[in-house]
Amino acid sequence: MANAARVAIDKNTLRELGQGGTVTIPADVLHEPSFHTVFTSGQREIVLSGNKQFSTGDRLKRPPGGAGGAGGGEGDGQGNGEAEDGFRFVLTRDEFLDLFFEDLELPDLIKRQIVATETTTLTRAGISMDGSPSRVDMSRTMRQSLARRIGLRRPKPVEVRELEEEIARREASNDDPDRLRALRLELEVALRRMARVPWVDPIDMRYRRFEQVPKPSTRAVMFCLMDVSGSMSESMKDLAKRFFLLLHVFLQRRYKRVDVVFIRHTEVAEEVPEEVFFTDPRTGGTVVSTALAEFTRIQRDRYPVASWNIYAAQASDGDNSGSDTQRAVAMLETDILPVVQHFAYIEVSLSAAIVRGETDLWRGYAPLAERMPKLAMRRAMERRDIFSVFRDLFARRASVA
Repeated sequence: MANAARVAIDKNTLRELGQGGTVTIPADVLHEPSFHTVFTSGQREIVLSGNKQFSTGDRLKRPPGGAGGAGGGEGDGQGNGEAEDGFRFVLTRDEFLDLFFEDLELPDLIKRQIVATETTTLTRAGISMDGSPSRVDMSRTMRQSLARRIGLRRPKPVEVRELEEEIARREASNDDPDRLRALRLELEVALRRMARVPWVDPIDMRYRRFEQVPKPSTRAVMFCLMDVSGSMSESMKDLAKRFFLLLHVFLQRRYKRVDVVFIRHTEVAEEVPEEVFFTDPRTGGTVVSTALAEFTRIQRDRYPVASWNIYAAQASDGDNSGSDTQRAVAMLETDILPVVQHFAYIEVSLSAAIVRGETDLWRGYAPLAERMPKLAMRRAMERRDIFSVFRDLFARRASVA
Protein backbone atom coordinates (compact mmCIF):
# COMPACT_ATOMS: atom_id res chain seq x y z
CA MET A 1 0.00 0.00 0.00
CA ALA A 2 2.86 2.37 0.72
CA ASN A 3 4.23 1.70 -2.77
CA ALA A 4 0.81 2.47 -4.26
CA ALA A 5 0.81 5.75 -2.38
CA ARG A 6 4.27 6.61 -3.73
CA VAL A 7 3.14 5.96 -7.32
CA ALA A 8 0.04 8.13 -6.84
CA ILE A 9 2.12 10.95 -5.38
CA ASP A 10 4.74 10.83 -8.16
CA LYS A 11 2.13 11.02 -10.92
CA ASN A 12 -0.13 13.79 -9.58
CA THR A 13 -0.07 17.41 -8.51
CA LEU A 14 -1.56 18.56 -5.21
CA ARG A 15 -4.87 19.56 -6.77
CA GLU A 16 -5.19 16.36 -8.81
CA LEU A 17 -4.46 13.89 -6.06
CA GLY A 18 -7.66 12.49 -4.55
CA GLN A 19 -9.88 13.55 -7.48
CA GLY A 20 -11.09 10.11 -8.52
CA GLY A 21 -9.50 7.20 -10.37
CA THR A 22 -8.20 3.94 -8.98
CA VAL A 23 -5.20 2.69 -7.02
CA THR A 24 -3.70 -0.70 -7.88
CA ILE A 25 -2.15 -2.76 -5.07
CA PRO A 26 -0.14 -5.91 -6.00
CA ALA A 27 -1.50 -8.95 -4.23
CA ASP A 28 1.97 -10.11 -3.18
CA VAL A 29 2.33 -7.15 -0.79
CA LEU A 30 -0.77 -8.27 1.12
CA HIS A 31 0.52 -11.71 2.13
CA GLU A 32 0.38 -12.48 5.84
CA PRO A 33 3.28 -14.31 7.58
CA SER A 34 2.91 -18.09 7.59
CA PHE A 35 4.90 -21.23 8.40
CA HIS A 36 5.78 -23.58 5.55
CA THR A 37 7.97 -26.64 4.98
CA VAL A 38 11.38 -26.20 3.34
CA PHE A 39 12.33 -29.35 1.45
CA THR A 40 15.82 -28.19 0.43
CA SER A 41 17.48 -28.61 3.83
CA GLY A 42 17.15 -30.43 7.15
CA GLN A 43 16.48 -34.11 7.99
CA ARG A 44 13.14 -35.85 7.82
CA GLU A 45 11.83 -39.40 7.38
CA ILE A 46 8.58 -39.25 5.47
CA VAL A 47 6.79 -41.79 3.33
CA LEU A 48 3.91 -40.15 1.52
CA SER A 49 0.63 -41.99 1.23
CA GLY A 50 0.06 -43.61 -2.19
CA ASN A 51 3.80 -43.91 -2.81
CA LYS A 52 4.70 -47.05 -4.74
CA GLN A 53 8.30 -46.21 -5.62
CA PHE A 54 10.21 -45.40 -2.42
CA SER A 55 10.54 -46.92 1.03
CA THR A 56 11.83 -45.61 4.35
CA GLY A 57 15.63 -45.20 4.24
CA ASP A 58 15.89 -44.68 0.47
CA ARG A 59 18.18 -41.83 -0.50
CA LEU A 60 16.96 -39.18 -2.91
CA LYS A 61 19.14 -36.83 -4.89
CA ARG A 62 18.82 -33.15 -4.01
CA PRO A 63 17.19 -31.17 -6.90
CA PRO A 64 19.79 -29.29 -8.96
CA GLY A 65 20.24 -25.60 -8.09
CA GLY A 66 18.58 -26.02 -4.70
CA ALA A 67 15.09 -25.85 -6.18
CA GLY A 68 12.39 -27.40 -4.10
CA GLY A 69 8.72 -27.64 -4.97
CA ALA A 70 6.97 -26.84 -8.19
CA GLY A 71 6.81 -23.20 -9.19
CA GLY A 72 4.05 -21.24 -10.72
CA GLY A 73 5.82 -20.39 -13.96
CA GLU A 74 7.82 -17.39 -14.97
CA GLY A 75 6.59 -13.96 -14.06
CA ASP A 76 7.13 -11.03 -11.78
CA GLY A 77 4.58 -12.04 -9.16
CA GLN A 78 2.35 -9.14 -10.05
CA GLY A 79 0.36 -10.52 -12.96
CA ASN A 80 3.03 -9.96 -15.65
CA GLY A 81 4.61 -12.78 -17.64
CA GLU A 82 3.30 -16.35 -17.28
CA ALA A 83 2.96 -16.61 -13.51
CA GLU A 84 -0.14 -18.58 -12.51
CA ASP A 85 -1.06 -16.81 -9.28
CA GLY A 86 -0.17 -13.17 -9.99
CA PHE A 87 -3.10 -10.75 -9.67
CA ARG A 88 -3.84 -7.27 -8.30
CA PHE A 89 -6.44 -5.59 -6.13
CA VAL A 90 -7.91 -2.46 -7.68
CA LEU A 91 -9.46 0.02 -5.24
CA THR A 92 -11.26 3.23 -6.03
CA ARG A 93 -9.35 6.24 -4.79
CA ASP A 94 -12.01 6.89 -2.14
CA GLU A 95 -11.68 3.33 -0.83
CA PHE A 96 -7.89 3.62 -0.79
CA LEU A 97 -7.97 6.95 1.07
CA ASP A 98 -10.51 5.62 3.58
CA LEU A 99 -8.01 2.90 4.47
CA PHE A 100 -5.08 5.29 4.34
CA PHE A 101 -6.56 7.81 6.77
CA GLU A 102 -8.94 5.62 8.79
CA ASP A 103 -7.35 6.25 12.20
CA LEU A 104 -6.24 9.85 11.71
CA GLU A 105 -7.95 13.09 12.69
CA LEU A 106 -7.49 16.82 12.28
CA PRO A 107 -6.98 18.80 15.48
CA ASP A 108 -9.67 21.43 16.06
CA LEU A 109 -11.43 20.19 12.92
CA ILE A 110 -14.66 22.15 12.80
CA LYS A 111 -13.87 25.29 14.71
CA ARG A 112 -15.51 27.56 12.16
CA GLN A 113 -18.65 26.51 10.25
CA ILE A 114 -18.70 28.63 7.12
CA VAL A 115 -21.54 29.30 4.70
CA ALA A 116 -20.29 28.45 1.23
CA THR A 117 -23.36 28.59 -1.04
CA GLU A 118 -22.15 25.92 -3.45
CA THR A 119 -24.81 23.40 -2.50
CA THR A 120 -28.49 23.57 -1.60
CA THR A 121 -30.83 21.28 0.28
CA LEU A 122 -34.61 20.81 0.45
CA THR A 123 -36.07 22.28 3.63
CA ARG A 124 -39.66 22.25 4.94
CA ALA A 125 -41.33 25.57 4.18
CA GLY A 126 -44.87 25.27 5.54
CA ILE A 127 -48.09 23.99 3.98
CA SER A 128 -49.69 24.63 0.60
CA MET A 129 -53.11 23.78 -0.94
CA ASP A 130 -51.61 22.14 -4.02
CA GLY A 131 -48.77 19.74 -4.63
CA SER A 132 -47.88 16.19 -5.60
CA PRO A 133 -49.67 13.21 -4.00
CA SER A 134 -46.39 12.08 -2.44
CA ARG A 135 -46.35 15.22 -0.27
CA VAL A 136 -49.89 15.01 1.13
CA ASP A 137 -50.02 15.94 4.82
CA MET A 138 -52.69 13.50 6.00
CA SER A 139 -53.07 14.86 9.52
CA ARG A 140 -53.65 18.43 8.37
CA THR A 141 -55.93 17.27 5.55
CA MET A 142 -58.15 15.31 7.95
CA ARG A 143 -58.28 18.18 10.43
CA GLN A 144 -59.40 20.49 7.64
CA SER A 145 -62.00 17.94 6.52
CA LEU A 146 -63.39 17.61 10.05
CA ALA A 147 -63.66 21.37 10.48
CA ARG A 148 -65.54 21.68 7.17
CA ARG A 149 -67.97 18.86 8.02
CA ILE A 150 -68.72 20.38 11.41
CA GLY A 151 -69.22 23.81 9.87
CA LEU A 152 -71.65 22.46 7.25
CA ARG A 153 -73.43 20.32 9.86
CA ARG A 154 -72.93 17.07 8.00
CA PRO A 155 -74.73 14.29 9.91
CA LYS A 156 -72.53 11.71 11.53
CA PRO A 157 -72.93 8.07 10.46
CA VAL A 158 -73.85 7.10 14.01
CA GLU A 159 -76.72 9.62 14.01
CA VAL A 160 -78.08 8.16 10.75
CA ARG A 161 -77.93 4.64 12.20
CA GLU A 162 -79.84 5.74 15.31
CA LEU A 163 -82.58 7.26 13.12
CA GLU A 164 -82.84 4.08 11.06
CA GLU A 165 -83.09 1.90 14.19
CA GLU A 166 -85.79 4.09 15.78
CA ILE A 167 -87.84 4.10 12.56
CA ALA A 168 -87.59 0.31 12.41
CA ARG A 169 -88.83 -0.03 15.99
CA ARG A 170 -91.82 2.27 15.43
CA GLU A 171 -92.73 0.52 12.18
CA ALA A 172 -92.78 -2.79 14.06
CA SER A 173 -95.00 -1.47 16.88
CA ASN A 174 -97.23 0.94 14.80
CA ASP A 175 -96.74 3.44 17.60
CA ASP A 176 -97.31 7.19 17.02
CA PRO A 177 -97.65 7.48 13.19
CA ASP A 178 -97.01 11.25 13.31
CA ARG A 179 -93.68 10.74 15.02
CA LEU A 180 -92.81 8.04 12.47
CA ARG A 181 -93.46 10.41 9.56
CA ALA A 182 -91.26 13.10 11.20
CA LEU A 183 -88.43 10.58 11.67
CA ARG A 184 -88.66 9.46 8.04
CA LEU A 185 -88.46 13.09 6.89
CA GLU A 186 -85.48 13.74 9.19
CA LEU A 187 -83.69 10.67 7.83
CA GLU A 188 -84.32 11.79 4.24
CA VAL A 189 -82.83 15.23 4.97
CA ALA A 190 -79.80 13.65 6.72
CA LEU A 191 -79.08 11.33 3.79
CA ARG A 192 -79.33 14.21 1.29
CA ARG A 193 -76.96 16.31 3.43
CA MET A 194 -74.46 13.45 3.69
CA ALA A 195 -74.47 13.09 -0.08
CA ARG A 196 -73.93 16.79 -0.66
CA VAL A 197 -71.16 17.19 1.95
CA PRO A 198 -68.37 14.66 1.13
CA TRP A 199 -66.11 13.17 3.75
CA VAL A 200 -62.98 14.63 2.10
CA ASP A 201 -63.28 17.47 -0.39
CA PRO A 202 -60.50 18.72 -2.70
CA ILE A 203 -60.49 21.99 -0.75
CA ASP A 204 -59.46 20.03 2.34
CA MET A 205 -56.21 18.80 0.80
CA ARG A 206 -53.01 20.10 2.37
CA TYR A 207 -49.48 19.44 1.06
CA ARG A 208 -46.06 19.76 2.63
CA ARG A 209 -44.05 22.48 0.90
CA PHE A 210 -40.27 22.43 0.43
CA GLU A 211 -37.82 25.06 -0.72
CA GLN A 212 -34.22 24.92 -1.92
CA VAL A 213 -32.09 26.75 0.61
CA PRO A 214 -28.30 27.25 0.72
CA LYS A 215 -26.54 24.51 2.65
CA PRO A 216 -23.76 25.60 5.00
CA SER A 217 -20.51 23.78 4.37
CA THR A 218 -17.03 24.03 5.78
CA ARG A 219 -14.10 25.30 3.83
CA ALA A 220 -10.40 25.44 4.51
CA VAL A 221 -7.25 26.98 3.12
CA MET A 222 -3.89 25.25 3.19
CA PHE A 223 -0.73 27.37 3.12
CA CYS A 224 2.40 25.61 1.85
CA LEU A 225 5.59 27.43 2.82
CA MET A 226 8.93 26.13 1.57
CA ASP A 227 12.54 27.26 1.62
CA VAL A 228 13.88 27.13 -1.95
CA SER A 229 17.32 28.57 -1.26
CA GLY A 230 20.53 26.99 -2.48
CA SER A 231 20.81 24.70 0.56
CA MET A 232 17.52 22.92 -0.32
CA SER A 233 18.36 20.03 -2.65
CA GLU A 234 15.87 18.39 -5.01
CA SER A 235 15.65 15.42 -2.66
CA MET A 236 14.63 17.69 0.19
CA LYS A 237 12.00 19.38 -1.99
CA ASP A 238 10.69 15.95 -2.93
CA LEU A 239 10.23 15.10 0.76
CA ALA A 240 8.38 18.38 1.28
CA LYS A 241 6.12 17.73 -1.72
CA ARG A 242 5.13 14.33 -0.36
CA PHE A 243 4.14 15.81 2.97
CA PHE A 244 2.16 18.63 1.33
CA LEU A 245 0.36 16.09 -0.86
CA LEU A 246 -0.70 14.00 2.10
CA LEU A 247 -1.95 17.01 4.03
CA HIS A 248 -3.88 18.34 1.04
CA VAL A 249 -5.68 15.04 0.42
CA PHE A 250 -6.36 14.69 4.15
CA LEU A 251 -7.99 18.13 4.24
CA GLN A 252 -10.07 17.31 1.15
CA ARG A 253 -11.53 14.32 2.99
CA ARG A 254 -12.75 16.62 5.76
CA TYR A 255 -13.78 19.83 4.01
CA LYS A 256 -16.10 20.62 1.12
CA ARG A 257 -13.72 23.19 -0.32
CA VAL A 258 -9.94 23.45 0.11
CA ASP A 259 -7.89 26.30 -1.34
CA VAL A 260 -4.11 25.94 -1.60
CA VAL A 261 -1.63 28.81 -1.39
CA PHE A 262 2.04 28.22 -2.30
CA ILE A 263 4.66 30.54 -0.78
CA ARG A 264 8.33 30.02 -1.52
CA HIS A 265 11.20 32.03 -0.10
CA THR A 266 14.90 32.71 -0.08
CA GLU A 267 15.79 36.18 1.24
CA VAL A 268 12.44 37.26 -0.21
CA ALA A 269 9.09 35.47 -0.36
CA GLU A 270 6.47 35.26 -3.08
CA GLU A 271 3.25 33.44 -3.86
CA VAL A 272 3.67 31.21 -6.91
CA PRO A 273 1.73 28.55 -8.86
CA GLU A 274 2.23 24.95 -7.86
CA GLU A 275 4.30 24.12 -10.95
CA VAL A 276 6.78 26.88 -10.11
CA PHE A 277 6.73 26.06 -6.40
CA PHE A 278 8.15 22.56 -6.84
CA THR A 279 10.26 22.86 -9.99
CA ASP A 280 11.76 26.33 -10.45
CA PRO A 281 15.26 26.37 -8.87
CA ARG A 282 16.40 29.41 -6.91
CA THR A 283 19.66 30.48 -5.29
CA GLY A 284 20.47 32.71 -2.36
CA GLY A 285 20.29 32.78 1.40
CA THR A 286 17.39 32.17 3.74
CA VAL A 287 15.17 34.64 5.62
CA VAL A 288 12.17 32.74 6.99
CA SER A 289 10.34 35.79 8.32
CA THR A 290 9.66 36.95 4.75
CA ALA A 291 7.52 33.83 4.14
CA LEU A 292 5.65 34.33 7.41
CA ALA A 293 5.01 37.97 6.51
CA GLU A 294 3.67 36.92 3.10
CA PHE A 295 1.45 34.34 4.81
CA THR A 296 -0.02 37.03 7.08
CA ARG A 297 -0.61 39.43 4.20
CA ILE A 298 -2.45 36.87 2.05
CA GLN A 299 -4.45 35.53 4.99
CA ARG A 300 -5.70 38.97 5.98
CA ASP A 301 -6.52 39.97 2.40
CA ARG A 302 -8.23 36.80 1.19
CA TYR A 303 -8.88 34.38 4.04
CA PRO A 304 -10.39 36.11 7.10
CA VAL A 305 -10.42 34.09 10.28
CA ALA A 306 -14.20 34.35 10.62
CA SER A 307 -14.72 32.74 7.20
CA TRP A 308 -12.01 30.09 6.81
CA ASN A 309 -10.41 27.17 8.61
CA ILE A 310 -6.71 27.86 8.15
CA TYR A 311 -3.94 25.25 8.03
CA ALA A 312 -0.26 25.76 7.28
CA ALA A 313 2.71 23.51 6.62
CA GLN A 314 6.29 24.77 6.47
CA ALA A 315 9.14 22.76 4.98
CA SER A 316 12.76 23.77 5.47
CA ASP A 317 16.22 22.35 6.03
CA GLY A 318 16.38 24.43 9.22
CA ASP A 319 18.90 26.99 8.02
CA ASN A 320 18.04 30.64 8.62
CA SER A 321 19.79 33.95 8.98
CA GLY A 322 20.95 34.15 12.58
CA SER A 323 19.43 37.56 13.15
CA ASP A 324 16.07 36.50 11.66
CA THR A 325 15.14 33.45 13.72
CA GLN A 326 13.84 35.34 16.75
CA ARG A 327 11.80 37.61 14.51
CA ALA A 328 10.28 34.57 12.77
CA VAL A 329 9.41 33.00 16.12
CA ALA A 330 7.76 36.24 17.29
CA MET A 331 5.70 36.50 14.09
CA LEU A 332 4.65 32.88 14.40
CA GLU A 333 3.56 33.36 18.00
CA THR A 334 1.70 36.66 17.67
CA ASP A 335 0.40 36.74 14.08
CA ILE A 336 0.05 33.18 12.79
CA LEU A 337 -0.67 30.60 15.50
CA PRO A 338 -3.67 32.57 16.89
CA VAL A 339 -5.45 32.38 13.50
CA VAL A 340 -4.62 28.84 12.29
CA GLN A 341 -6.17 25.51 13.17
CA HIS A 342 -2.80 23.79 12.90
CA PHE A 343 0.76 24.66 11.85
CA ALA A 344 3.10 21.79 10.94
CA TYR A 345 6.84 22.39 10.63
CA ILE A 346 8.68 19.64 8.74
CA GLU A 347 12.44 19.77 8.78
CA VAL A 348 13.82 17.87 5.80
CA SER A 349 17.47 16.93 5.61
CA LEU A 350 19.79 14.34 4.17
CA SER A 351 21.08 11.61 6.48
CA ALA A 352 24.56 13.09 6.37
CA ALA A 353 23.30 16.37 7.76
CA ILE A 354 22.43 14.87 11.15
CA VAL A 355 25.90 15.57 12.43
CA ARG A 356 25.06 19.28 12.53
CA GLY A 357 22.72 18.79 15.48
CA GLU A 358 19.78 21.15 16.01
CA THR A 359 19.30 23.80 13.35
CA ASP A 360 18.55 27.49 13.83
CA LEU A 361 14.82 27.10 13.19
CA TRP A 362 14.49 23.97 15.32
CA ARG A 363 16.09 25.70 18.31
CA GLY A 364 13.81 28.71 17.80
CA TYR A 365 10.55 26.81 17.24
CA ALA A 366 10.96 24.10 19.90
CA PRO A 367 10.22 26.24 22.99
CA LEU A 368 7.21 27.75 21.20
CA ALA A 369 5.85 24.30 20.32
CA GLU A 370 5.93 23.33 23.99
CA ARG A 371 3.78 26.34 24.90
CA MET A 372 1.41 26.29 21.92
CA PRO A 373 0.09 22.85 20.82
CA LYS A 374 -1.02 24.22 17.45
CA LEU A 375 2.62 24.13 16.37
CA ALA A 376 3.85 20.60 15.64
CA MET A 377 7.44 19.80 14.65
CA ARG A 378 8.87 16.67 13.02
CA ARG A 379 11.96 15.65 11.05
CA ALA A 380 12.13 13.59 7.86
CA MET A 381 15.28 12.32 6.18
CA GLU A 382 14.01 9.76 3.67
CA ARG A 383 10.88 9.11 1.65
CA ARG A 384 9.86 6.29 3.93
CA ASP A 385 9.80 8.73 6.86
CA ILE A 386 7.05 10.95 5.42
CA PHE A 387 4.03 8.77 6.10
CA SER A 388 5.14 7.85 9.63
CA VAL A 389 5.73 11.56 10.34
CA PHE A 390 2.31 12.40 8.96
CA ARG A 391 0.58 9.72 11.01
CA ASP A 392 2.44 10.86 14.09
CA LEU A 393 1.22 14.42 13.56
CA PHE A 394 -2.42 13.54 12.99
CA ALA A 395 -2.94 10.31 14.95
CA ARG A 396 -6.30 10.19 16.72
CA ARG A 397 -5.72 11.19 20.32
CA ALA A 398 -7.64 9.77 23.24
CA SER A 399 -10.32 12.20 24.33
CA VAL A 400 -9.78 13.87 27.64
CA ALA A 401 -12.74 13.61 30.02
